[in-house]
Amino acid sequence: MEEEEKLEEEGNEELLKEFDKATNYRKYRGLMAKIITIITVAMSLFHLYTAGFGVLLALKQRAIHLGFAIVLIFLLYPFKKRVKENKPLMILDFIMAGLGLVVTSYIVFNYEALVQRAGLYTTLDYVMAVIAIVLVLEAARRVVGWELPAISAVFLFYAYFGQQMPGVLAHRGFSLSRIASHMYFTTEGIFGIPLGVSATYVFLFLLLGSFAKKTGLGDLFIDLSLALTGRTSGGPAKAAVVSSGLMGSISGSSVANTVTTGSFTIPLMERVGYKPHFSAAVEAAASTGGQIMPPIMGAAAFIMAEFIEVPYMTIAKAAILPAVLYYLAVGLMVHFEAKKLGLKPMPEDEVPNVMDVLKTRGHMLIPLISIFYFLFQGRTPLNAAFIGILLAYGLSFLRKDTRMSFEDLVETLEEGAKSALGVAIACAAVGFIVGVTTLTGLGLKFTTIVVSLSGNNLFLALFFTMVACTILGTGLPTTATYIVLATMAAPALTKLGVPVLAAHLFVLYFGVVADLTPPAALAAYAGAGIASSNPLKTGLTAVMLAISGFVVPFIFAYSPELLLIDAQLPQLLLIIISSVLGVTALAAGVLGYLRRKTTLVEQAILIGAALGLLIPHLLTDGLGLILLVVVYLMQNRDLNLEATENI
Repeated sequence: MEEEEKLEEEGNEELLKEFDKATNYRKYRGLMAKIITIITVAMSLFHLYTAGFGVLLALKQRAIHLGFAIVLIFLLYPFKKRVKENKPLMILDFIMAGLGLVVTSYIVFNYEALVQRAGLYTTLDYVMAVIAIVLVLEAARRVVGWELPAISAVFLFYAYFGQQMPGVLAHRGFSLSRIASHMYFTTEGIFGIPLGVSATYVFLFLLLGSFAKKTGLGDLFIDLSLALTGRTSGGPAKAAVVSSGLMGSISGSSVANTVTTGSFTIPLMERVGYKPHFSAAVEAAASTGGQIMPPIMGAAAFIMAEFIEVPYMTIAKAAILPAVLYYLAVGLMVHFEAKKLGLKPMPEDEVPNVMDVLKTRGHMLIPLISIFYFLFQGRTPLNAAFIGILLAYGLSFLRKDTRMSFEDLVETLEEGAKSALGVAIACAAVGFIVGVTTLTGLGLKFTTIVVSLSGNNLFLALFFTMVACTILGTGLPTTATYIVLATMAAPALTKLGVPVLAAHLFVLYFGVVADLTPPAALAAYAGAGIASSNPLKTGLTAVMLAISGFVVPFIFAYSPELLLIDAQLPQLLLIIISSVLGVTALAAGVLGYLRRKTTLVEQAILIGAALGLLIPHLLTDGLGLILLVVVYLMQNRDLNLEATENI
């Protein structure tokens, strides 16, 4: 049994390495393994200390955070994916790690002198800036792939060759020294808002995810979900939707969540009768949605709070209804598929008992509940996460099943630091894009271009933004995709009348669902790896299951009441009822089943009903409800006639 579990774990690691570049790092032994452990644990302890006792000045906090990240990246990630033991290249890695420590320490130890010089930089300052830029681009290439550094480099070239740019894109151009100093010595380049959020909120929540994993919170979510849904038709798939949504809101990685929870839920789904590609698609769609599920959501949501300067809980509250609609749509499609296939519930002896599950690990829900409580009380996400981590560690000692030994603690701190490297370097690299945008005024120019191309038509502007998100999302992590489009496209949407919060959530949604969109549907492909199904077919099925994630953003861009913006209680109740009916019609229309299999005409009517019900307006709600009722009554009549004929 232990051997089977070990083989399964090794298989999951290989899948993660294949679809999640951030997990494909060297596995050291001996002295180097101890050195890596010391650095990673020190990184986690530094962030815990500053979270509990006060962060440093912004530039210092971010420089130390990036210093840890760069050193670890060059030590852990090889120059080439398949060349891990080449000694000359490893020597180069050590040199670059040392330079990373130097250029970030230079900011920390010379901070006062740099402030006093007030822009009068020395030759050494410029040398440090250039080295830092090169190191960040190379570190990003190793962890997240070539796409992000390539885009960042294009922006840097744009800043330099501004006078050669055509039309509205032209600007006066900036010298290499001006570009380098802006990127390195200000909080508008490498050390900008994205890296600042990574150095505070994001790191703590990723560390919390490591504690949750080590204490068995993921297993608790799966067992509870099975206990609640296992006795219904197609129960394991519904359990996958619930457990992946819960775990995804903590982990923030759709690929990692697909692999970890999918290794258990996908075989269960196949066993009760779901097809392999459908099982993998369910897990991928559910895991990906975790990044839009409050209260924790993904890293991009914390960056959004800083970008638009609103409390994080304002974003979480606005995202609640769309996120619930997303998971309701996925769950309903799973249910309709089970009915279509005539699937049975799980065997009674395989369904966990709720009380038994809670007795074993239920106390580990307290850290999460405490985070919800403190966030709603107005505490900062940083403070809430810090308390959550302390509670997770302390409460683990209440039962032998969850108790963390000293070795477990060290391993958790190490894994937490490693899980943050991809986000940290992506935020640093995307700082070039943000920095060039502020330096050249490109944001305003891009807004003008989008508005002009769309002819002041909001739908076209939304469509262009969706396409841009999907294209960028094929090569960039969700966080980087959000930051780029929030800087460039969101202002265009606000200029056309979309509220700021709705515009940024629109960008976030399409950055998230890019993980499901072929040709680079990484979460879906990871699920296909577990199910041994066709990757493209799995990706297309995942898009179908996540269809509400493509439709709802357009709805709340036009009707921000869906985000509970300026919605009164009677209006709110109407929105909730019509939205639930809307996603029911959408799920039935897309999957082709309501009370029975639908005809093409019925599918078209159901999709029309869904659009009517999802648009918050009395007229459209009424029309949508009529269409839904018509299809329901037609199918009910046919079923009654069949029943009468069979008597």
